[in-house]
Amino acid sequence: MNAFAEWFTPDVLRTLGLSLLHFLWQGAALAALSAAAFALVRSASARYIVGVATLVLMLAAPALTFLAIRDEAPGTSLATPHPLIAANHTLWIASPHPAAVSNTGVISPSALTLFVEFWFVGVMLFSLRTAGGFFLLARLRRSEANPIGPRLLASCREMQRRLGITRAIRYCESLYLDAPAMVGWFRPVILFPVSALTGLNELQLRAVIAHELAHVRRFDAFVNLFQVVVETLLFYHPAVWWVSKRIRGERENCCDDVALAVCGNPAEYARALAKMEEQRAVPSFAMAANRGPLASRVARLLGLPEKGNSLRNAGVAFGVLCLAAALLAGNALFGLVHTASAHSVHPVQATIATIVTPERAIALPAMHVVIQTPSSPEPSPAQKQKANPEPTPTPKTGSYIDGMKAAGLDNLSVDELIALKIQGITPEYIRQIRAEAMKASVDELIGMKIQGITAEYIHQVHALKLDADVGTLIGMKVQGITPEYVEEMRKLGFQADAGQLIGMKVLGVTPEYVRDLNELNIHLDAGAVMGMKVQGVQADYIKSIRATGLNPDKNEWIALKVQGVTAEYIKGLQAAGFKPDVDDVISAKVMGITPQFIELARSHGFKDLDLAKLIQLKQANVLE
Repeated sequence: MNAFAEWFTPDVLRTLGLSLLHFLWQGAALAALSAAAFALVRSASARYIVGVATLVLMLAAPALTFLAIRDEAPGTSLATPHPLIAANHTLWIASPHPAAVSNTGVISPSALTLFVEFWFVGVMLFSLRTAGGFFLLARLRRSEANPIGPRLLASCREMQRRLGITRAIRYCESLYLDAPAMVGWFRPVILFPVSALTGLNELQLRAVIAHELAHVRRFDAFVNLFQVVVETLLFYHPAVWWVSKRIRGERENCCDDVALAVCGNPAEYARALAKMEEQRAVPSFAMAANRGPLASRVARLLGLPEKGNSLRNAGVAFGVLCLAAALLAGNALFGLVHTASAHSVHPVQATIATIVTPERAIALPAMHVVIQTPSSPEPSPAQKQKANPEPTPTPKTGSYIDGMKAAGLDNLSVDELIALKIQGITPEYIRQIRAEAMKASVDELIGMKIQGITAEYIHQVHALKLDADVGTLIGMKVQGITPEYVEEMRKLGFQADAGQLIGMKVLGVTPEYVRDLNELNIHLDAGAVMGMKVQGVQADYIKSIRATGLNPDKNEWIALKVQGVTAEYIKGLQAAGFKPDVDDVISAKVMGITPQFIELARSHGFKDLDLAKLIQLKQANVLE
């Protein structure tokens, strides 16, 4: 929870924004290198390795950039004269407002924050897309698959032995697919659509089975999951999607090579691919034999000549050209960031005189000002004696540094002293915080002060018996979690910890929302209520669905909302003569069965069809 709260600090947001911005040229450079490698390498397996390695580097690039920018902090030594305290007593006052340097052409912090917000929203949207795909795969595994026939099972077992696969694999039939597909990670399932396999001869069928088993043997499902994660986190860069698409294409080529080694007849396997290409209803997160561009795969299987060396050389040249352009863009961005550092003196430097030379500290407006003490002639010995007849003792007054030492903070650097001072952190504030059994570092003290955390707030949190460290406290304060909010949630039955409270508050879970659900006899834990809220399940939606006669459980409510099932849709199915349960409604919606389609089927003379038959008609595409 410490790390979670730190993401809300301006410095971390700025660093994250710069890291994501730097990835624009880094991703282009990596894609250019991979394009050149793809053009030079002939083997499908080697191309696959190049693609996966490129994607790993793409994921690592912004993370390493973030660490490099975070660790690149300007150091100031006490032994080196500070720019603000030179021999001629020069004082520079820098504006703390970003607008003061807006005319220098550098990237403003507000723009970086806006970019990070855009990135976060995009990650959330793509995560919902991924969750929907995984939900569909889980549904296919659970309820939409039946055991295959003994003859087909025997062929599958024989091919599994020939490929040396010892993992436990389920083989099932599916009514909702038109091509064989492999789903699952640790317990893989290979789904066979009977309608698509009836037109294949024995040799073609064995090749198709070998293709799917090759995915299992190569652990392609885990690489595919990694691709989905990278696509979600780095969705904004086209190079990521291009590299991921190349990986999926080369993956199918690798599995084609395995199938061809088993089949031994490229023409027969090409015919099998052509037959299955006509029917492509396969979930996007599954791996099927009819994935990838058919023309290039068939040409490769049949050994047709590839495009000439001139195109290969052009690919290498294009990759080098893109790499040069990306490096130039990166150099320009580096220059832009360093220009920002050169033109903007950090606001905390405005108080350096107060800490080191308090007798020269003055208050000035928020603008760039340079004050210099003019040089004067060297005083004569008599004047020196008159000015300072005898060194008289001056009363000792505790300095800010002494106060910090007395509060337990010693060996502070100049930057830490400045930051503490600029945020108004006093020795008394430190003593109050530590009196509440909170041992905070300098950075944590600054974060607490920025967010307005007081000793009283810490005492209230502890009184609620919430186990909260400094990071959690900052997160609670940022989200506006008050003791009143915690008490109201506890009255409604939520014994949530601090992390769950922060999550509920982030997602907008209010006591009013929980009360509305409780009145509808829906009682949820913290995790379930957050899931309902993030999917937008409101009381009105629940009432409208129940009015149709259905009463879903808490997980089914989320599934219905994700698939866009409305009360009107359910009423349309019921008006067409069906009495579907919740699972039937979800399946019908996923497969595109509408009341209009049902009427179309009846107009062609099909009567008394159940949902399974309707789905088969829909997939066969014979009515439209």
